Amino acid sequence: MPAKPQKNSVKGRFDGWLNRYFGDSEAILLTLMLAGGLVIILTMGKVVAPVLAALIFAFLLQSPVERLQKWRVPPLASVITVFVLFVSLLLAALIFMAPLVVRQASNLLSEVPRMLSQLHTALMTLPEKYPQLISEEQLTSLMGQLSGQLAVGAENMLAGLFNTVPNLVAVIVYLVVVPFMVFFMLKDRESLLQSLSGMLPEHRPVMSRIWAEMNDQMANYVRGKAVEIVIVGVATYIVFLVLGVNYAALLGLLVGFSVVIPYIGAALVTIPVAMVGYFQWGWGGEFMWLMLAYGVIQFLDGNVLVPLLFSEAVNLHPVAIILAVLVFGGFWGVWGVFFAIPLATLVKALYNAWPRTEVTSSG
Repeated sequence: MPAKPQKNSVKGRFDGWLNRYFGDSEAILLTLMLAGGLVIILTMGKVVAPVLAALIFAFLLQSPVERLQKWRVPPLASVITVFVLFVSLLLAALIFMAPLVVRQASNLLSEVPRMLSQLHTALMTLPEKYPQLISEEQLTSLMGQLSGQLAVGAENMLAGLFNTVPNLVAVIVYLVVVPFMVFFMLKDRESLLQSLSGMLPEHRPVMSRIWAEMNDQMANYVRGKAVEIVIVGVATYIVFLVLGVNYAALLGLLVGFSVVIPYIGAALVTIPVAMVGYFQWGWGGEFMWLMLAYGVIQFLDGNVLVPLLFSEAVNLHPVAIILAVLVFGGFWGVWGVFFAIPLATLVKALYNAWPRTEVTSSG
């Protein structure tokens, strides 16, 4: 009866694999923790979002707090000084930058009909030049569909702007509760870490190894990415302002935040930059100068700024990075995109450090 030995052989290989990767108690605990974290992310994303925002800001502010303490400033005074500066910068951005960006976004949306008319006039010359490729009827139908899609897109953008902050409670949560949590995360950092550590087994070599590897990388990534967003965004705004580009603040914000999504962000944000330049100047010299300046900014960001900020390069293949952006972004939206690289690095660290029990064959 040959079927029975084959079945036992498959079962034996599966049992061997199971014992190899899940034969250690720490491996089982890690699996349960990862599964619990994934369930929380998928079911309570909006609830834990303020906590994540506070964690990001705490990562950003921990370095200046430690620097002040090295200069012999008392710990509490260091935390208060850095926190006051943080709140002041946050309020300044909300008071001065946010209204400008909202106003430019509103103006851009109101310009959509004029842009469509200009595009229609430019495209209507195509049937005369290339009648074998496209007819006037096809072009008119295409423009009708494009107008409808853009109208729906503008509606969705406006709805998104208003739905991002659906009510006053959400504003209070982010403007009051998040800074409040940031302050206590900075002030009670050691005690919070000790409390979390006390909930885990005393003997946890794999978790300790993963924590040691990820703690510095996560902090460096968050701080470096925040600095990169500010530098790229401000530099783009200044350059576009000098060139006289319409909606310079809005485009600077888009270009700045595009660095959050490696490779994909730079490609996507090129579209609005080129569209604004074309509808403002056409195919003239100003448009070429705009695209050249934008290309230089992207080149300096990728080849000068990123190597300087991220001295400890993340050893991930570009395909793995793009896959991480798509997967984690699909799971958790903006937060998943922002943390795609650290999460991918965490997956790699888990794979490398995962306990493997040696299984001897019984012959």
